[in-house]
Amino acid sequence: MTTRLPLAAGLAAAAALAVPPALAEDVDISILLVSDIYRMETDNGRGGFAKAAAVARAERGANEHMLYVHAGDTLSPSLMSSVDMGAHVVALLNVVPPDVFVPGNHEFDFGPERFEELVIGGLDAKILGANIRDGQGRRRYGIDDAHLYDFGGVKVGVYGLLSPAASELSSPGPNYSFLPMAEAAADAAAALREAGADILVAVAHASFAEDAMLMAVAGDHMDVLLSGDDHQLKIEFDGDVAFAETRSDADYMVAVDLKVSVSEKDGERRVRWWPNFRVIDSASYPPDPATDALAQGYLAQLDKEMDREIGVSSTPLDTRRATVRGTEAAFGNLLADAMRAFADADVGLANGGGIRANREYPAGARLSRRDVFKELPFGNDLVKLRLSGADLLAALENGVSKVEDGAGRFPQVAGLSMDVDLSKPAGARVSNVFIGDEKLQESGSYTVATNNYMAGGGDGYDSLVNGEVLLDGDDTDLVASILIEYIRANSPVAPQVEQRINYI
Repeated sequence: MTTRLPLAAGLAAAAALAVPPALAEDVDISILLVSDIYRMETDNGRGGFAKAAAVARAERGANEHMLYVHAGDTLSPSLMSSVDMGAHVVALLNVVPPDVFVPGNHEFDFGPERFEELVIGGLDAKILGANIRDGQGRRRYGIDDAHLYDFGGVKVGVYGLLSPAASELSSPGPNYSFLPMAEAAADAAAALREAGADILVAVAHASFAEDAMLMAVAGDHMDVLLSGDDHQLKIEFDGDVAFAETRSDADYMVAVDLKVSVSEKDGERRVRWWPNFRVIDSASYPPDPATDALAQGYLAQLDKEMDREIGVSSTPLDTRRATVRGTEAAFGNLLADAMRAFADADVGLANGGGIRANREYPAGARLSRRDVFKELPFGNDLVKLRLSGADLLAALENGVSKVEDGAGRFPQVAGLSMDVDLSKPAGARVSNVFIGDEKLQESGSYTVATNNYMAGGGDGYDSLVNGEVLLDGDDTDLVASILIEYIRANSPVAPQVEQRINYI
């Protein structure tokens, strides 16, 4: 039987005595966290795969009771991932592999088959996901709910969680489903406790709001919660649950050191623990030589591919986040025009959240492949759909339903114009829609060029799932490649804001 004192009481005792009381057994356990790592190169001397590997190698050398966990999001987006669909990421991680890897939503950006090939089949780590199931709610091959570790007689149970929002934010397909995290946490924790776990560690890829929910209902389900997704450094201890999230790209990593005391009283096993947080600046470590050598090879390969000029824009372009997620943008028009032209469709429809470089280009800017892949790093394919007018209208309504939140679903369009009234409730904001010179008919039929993420219902575009697929990735190409060829063929391009989206 495992019993624990309330952590508040444990901390009070520690404060009174300066150190935890010497009991039958003391064990020091360190858990190193990284998440949301995409960058191969350093930035101001910190971050990147080689720095993360160096920190992990040093931590392993410092404590035999050490666990290295990755809280997901690494396969995409990045420039190199747009070229090799994430293969370099697995190779780099495998030099100093994490003990535990919990998939994030971006692990599914290239579809379920690529996830299974690279993450389940290629990564030298224990893949955990207690709420990741197939389309029928069954466990997926190669993904365990949890794993029990023994560190000097202290049993640490670790389980993984992925936000169910992954089904909307990425492309896991119909053969993956995601149980509610709190429910899955309770089940995994019960199984681990039954197996003798003294301490429970939840590794989650979830938003801060979801993290707070998990902590609020933690009960006996977790002692430590390590999270990824928000890209922000955060440490918290509420007396019951120790929480940490790292900065993205391994700029700053977090180690949670647990001082664990084990004793026996009246025939019952008693476990108490005290957390200590260490924020590790990766700039303090030289890059891991083996990982760095591999990364430099990939960067050299990438440079050759990316630095080739493809054309000139004679008009200025603005891809700043607020622009592409809130207004018609010249770059968005260029992108939607390229998609529409490639597919010979009535309408081009892109999501502003897929435009990522967050920069401005002056008139006369010379554009390279690197520029385009920085703007469109997700590796999405073009899909051509046949949609009813009603479903197209519903898609446009979805696109402007969360403008106030700066949501990535904001539409960048070609072949249509529309009025938008933000004073009206979501779902009733769009009016006066014209496809070319003809007013949209809800009973009509239209062809739409979009990307596979949106066509699968991503970013809330559920109505696109109703469409007939005329062309998919087997028949088309990466949206980024389509834009590159469009710029090359039409240079100098001169996209402008043309009142395709009019606020009234």
